Amino acid sequence: MDKKIQQILDMWHKHFENEEVQYSEYEPSDIEYFVGCMLYNHFAFSKAHYNLKTIDLSYDFLTSCGDAEYEKAKEIVASLVFDDEHEKLAFLQNYIQEAKAKYTQPELYLLDRLDYHVSAMAERYEKGVDVEHIDFQNPLLRK
Repeated sequence: MDKKIQQILDMWHKHFENEEVQYSEYEPSDIEYFVGCMLYNHFAFSKAHYNLKTIDLSYDFLTSCGDAEYEKAKEIVASLVFDDEHEKLAFLQNYIQEAKAKYTQPELYLLDRLDYHVSAMAERYEKGVDVEHIDFQNPLLRK
């Protein structure tokens, strides 16, 4: 895991050890998901669908993650600079895979959603196409 990103994860995992700041449906894997969303938003991918240029962070997470911690996380994410979108994409894909390796399948719901979206976007980069339509069906239900 990248040292800067690990710093954010450690900070928020420590913060959320306090059950009093946890929101009602808190799962530890939420932290990795929301850091992934912050990275996605920071990288501003040109191949993202127009209504998915950014991913909203949930109100529950934002109100519980701590103001100082959130500002520090934003600062760290903003410090990540890459030469091109392919490097950004590779960084994010690697992050997602490392984050998913930390959890069991039942804990991966949000990370799997992010992975599915980023993988579909990666395919557009690979094929050199822009997105015109996104099928929002559950990928697990397709055969």
